[in-house]
Amino acid sequence: MSTSSDPTTTTATTTSKHETAVVLPANLHARPAGQLARTAAGFTSAIQLEYADRTVNPTGVLAVMGLGATAGSTVTVRAEGRDAEQAVTALARILATAE
Repeated sequence: MSTSSDPTTTTATTTSKHETAVVLPANLHARPAGQLARTAAGFTSAIQLEYADRTVNPTGVLAVMGLGATAGSTVTVRAEGRDAEQAVTALARILATAE
């Protein structure tokens, strides 16, 4: 009698944290807030925007607009998860080119 065992493959999930600060070229109004929300919703990582001691989840347009960030102010983008680096890069690009 022979015994057979199925090898179990374990897939390691890589979780990373990334952060960047962006100086806004324009006020954070509806158009860039909408772009941020749509883009953030496409990532699996937990993403946060921080401005003036307030932190929000950028998947909601009203939450992003509620930050009240204005031209010349600094917004910090943080993400933790498998696609954190890509999320931070994408959101920082939107913030840096806001009109």
